[in-house]
Amino acid sequence: MIALTRMDKQLMYLNPDHIISIEETPDTVITLFNGNHYIVMERADSIISRVVAFRSRVIRRAQNSNRRYLLRQRKSLFQRVALANEAACPATRNAHDRTPFHSRDY
Repeated sequence: MIALTRMDKQLMYLNPDHIISIEETPDTVITLFNGNHYIVMERADSIISRVVAFRSRVIRRAQNSNRRYLLRQRKSLFQRVALANEAACPATRNAHDRTPFHSRDY
């Protein structure tokens, strides 16, 4: 979210993904995809720089913070797959497990 100031000096936060256009008539008018129009005090170049900063901050956080978490998750997934493959290997199973299911005696 980016912080903008309305013409009545009220602070508002806007999701930059919803912006369709920014028009700079004497006032700056922001049009959203749902049809809403907002008149704000900031200039268009200032709004664009805030949107770029917001997106770069999101990308930077996504790249740095989750790497260790994903590595742990991949490692545990590999261990589970390796254990499942050991169980599926016919040489390691006993004779009861190697018989077809329909001919087993329970």
